[in-house]
Amino acid sequence: MKVIHLAIATNEIDKSVKDYTERLGKEPSIVVPDEYALWRTEQINLSIRQDASCNPGELRHLGFEDSNAKEFTASKDVNGILWESFSAEQQAEEINKFWPNAHYQPNEAG
Repeated sequence: MKVIHLAIATNEIDKSVKDYTERLGKEPSIVVPDEYALWRTEQINLSIRQDASCNPGELRHLGFEDSNAKEFTASKDVNGILWESFSAEQQAEEINKFWPNAHYQPNEAG
């Protein structure tokens, strides 16, 4: 199954976590304090990240969480937007690589 992935930059992790939790009606799957948060639902895989290279609210990249993905891939589309494709487990590996103390393990849609 493919689920759309949106990655958004923020400079207000705490406020963003509260806002998106209300909008999605679901707590994040993981929060790395002052740096990152991820929500996984049946409809969307949404991440926010403190990213000095982007303006707050700016799209960092798009992609698909794909249960059939054999590997983590990334490519740019005709408009220069980065698209990633990954399984939930591959995304967890990336999260744990960037934040080793996170010890994130995905569960089904969450």
